[in-house]
Amino acid sequence: MMDKKIYVTCSTMPPYEEYIEMIRPLWDTHMLTNMGTYHNELENQLREYLGVHQFVLTVNGHMALEIALQAFDFPAGSEVITTPFTFISTTHAIIRNRLTPVFCDIKSADGTIDECKIEELITEKTVAIMPVHVYGNVCNVEEIQRIADRYGLKVIYDAAHTFGVKYRDIGIGNYGDVSIFSFHATKAFNTIEGGGISCSDCQFIEKVHNLRNFGIRGEELVVDIGMNAKMNEFAAVMGLCNLKHYESVLAERREKYEYYTGRLREVEGVRLLEGSREASRNYGYLPIVLEEGYGKTRDGLYDYLKENDIYSRKYFYPLTSDQECFKGSYRHVHLKCARELAESVLVLPFSAVIKKADMDLVVDLVEQFVAE
Repeated sequence: MMDKKIYVTCSTMPPYEEYIEMIRPLWDTHMLTNMGTYHNELENQLREYLGVHQFVLTVNGHMALEIALQAFDFPAGSEVITTPFTFISTTHAIIRNRLTPVFCDIKSADGTIDECKIEELITEKTVAIMPVHVYGNVCNVEEIQRIADRYGLKVIYDAAHTFGVKYRDIGIGNYGDVSIFSFHATKAFNTIEGGGISCSDCQFIEKVHNLRNFGIRGEELVVDIGMNAKMNEFAAVMGLCNLKHYESVLAERREKYEYYTGRLREVEGVRLLEGSREASRNYGYLPIVLEEGYGKTRDGLYDYLKENDIYSRKYFYPLTSDQECFKGSYRHVHLKCARELAESVLVLPFSAVIKKADMDLVVDLVEQFVAE
């Protein structure tokens, strides 16, 4: 056992004095929420940084997913083609909107939805495709859009892992009809808790504005049945501070990622899960896959690292489709690649502040485990 624990991630935080100085005026104004000054400033800065036409902040990424689906006003029981290889939030948002998830298999190379298997799942009830840019790996956005256009479907991207990522020099939030971001403390950019919605449709974004704040449009006017999904000022200040330093943090992540993966590439029996070279990276996650033929299991490696106080994560196991809450409703679905990847992938500890010695220790232990 080690003297310290190494966790899968470590939240990025700005200098303490900088954050305290920015929140100090709140003790004078007592304006802590309801789309305050800091909230509006962050919303504007993120719209510019992400290079999107419209952007709305939310209290978290999950509420952004729910609001986006609700704003489309799909008929109850409509089908949304999505991936099972994601955080449970994606699936919950579909079901909580009285829609039916239709699970599509994924590509083992990068974990994203297999666009070649989408069309066979389309029925007269299909209204949308909800892919996930998993681990920051960008989906095949061109082919997905081609399919959507052919069948008249909406495309809603779960871009929780792809803050700041560009594909072919275009911000990821510009693809599809809508993109959803998460600014949870574990993400490459965080507001402690937070999320956002980007799109180019002004009428749609107006609907999102309404739903985010109970449908309220005036002191005596409620125009929609909405919810409370507003970001507070303390979270907004954290976002403003973190955004100010984001490029330097990204540079640190890049340098450490390249060192880490450079060593991992030399470990026989280990494969990196990386996406398109036409997309930039935000270096938010470091997933590896244990290849077959070495007599080792992912669970064995997970336990071995944990015995040495290194806390990796089995993202994403089990598949959302196989979670207990669905009581076996989707276990019959053929998801061969997704289930195989879910049983072999492991996300290693990684952050902007991880030490070189800690990276070396993790790689050494992985190497020892595979070689034993």
